[in-house]
Amino acid sequence: MTADPPKPRSHGMLKPVVSAGPRPLMEDKPRAGAFTAKVLTLYPEMFPGALGHSLTGKALQAGLWALDALDIRRFARDKHRTVDDRPAGGGPGMVLKPEIVAAAIDEAQRGIPDDRTRWPVFALSPRGRRFDQGLAQAIARAEGVTLLCGRFEGIDERVLEARRIEELSVGDFVLTGGEIAAMTVLDAVLRLIPGVLGNEASAVEESFSRGLLEHPQYTRPTVWEGRAIPEILLSGHHARIAEWRLARAEALTQARRPDLWRAYRGASKPGGGTDGDRELSDATPTAGKGGTEKD
Repeated sequence: MTADPPKPRSHGMLKPVVSAGPRPLMEDKPRAGAFTAKVLTLYPEMFPGALGHSLTGKALQAGLWALDALDIRRFARDKHRTVDDRPAGGGPGMVLKPEIVAAAIDEAQRGIPDDRTRWPVFALSPRGRRFDQGLAQAIARAEGVTLLCGRFEGIDERVLEARRIEELSVGDFVLTGGEIAAMTVLDAVLRLIPGVLGNEASAVEESFSRGLLEHPQYTRPTVWEGRAIPEILLSGHHARIAEWRLARAEALTQARRPDLWRAYRGASKPGGGTDGDRELSDATPTAGKGGTEKD
């Protein structure tokens, strides 16, 4: 009697394990005092996402920053885990319920400083304050940040007011939810945390760091398809190279971003000011106009 051949081993994907409550997304323990990002979302499995790769991913594994993704649906009170309801006054879509969002925020903020300059709390929304490099620098100086990711037609206005949540926008467009916007904010902030980039000079010389777009970059080969690297960059004269880069940065900014150019020129004048290094506010935000991320 011939024996049956051995069954081939399966090399398929591992079955994911889903937990009802929040769990560590990386097993490595963060260092004491490490910057911590708390993300409130209906889709905690989306995190760390892109942040778990490359430099930010290595920094997460090294404990230079910590991530806590909290499932908003965990705070639903009925058997269907309902988190939304129809908009008051009618209209399309659904709105996240205030008591559900408030419970999630209260849980996330337990043991966190109430001072918003030490630990800012934002809801991602296209009607919010514009996110820029200056604000990224201000957040990076804080102990951590809490980001609330909206879905559907938005979040009940009352919870934003009651919990002093400032709305934050990454641009004049609408996304299906706040998760991708939250990752954008965190990526911009985390690369400013000491040790994340490795070369601290990289963050200083980039676009917006001095109120200007970044100068052009080149690498070997010296000539490619008949196009040569500017000779000044091969001269080894560091002062002249710095002057060339500044001149190119100014020319690019003036041509491509007149708004940045006006702010840069105004800041360089006596008595001029700039919002290039913005500060966080501990004041209660006022309600804005417009919509939030939709699903």
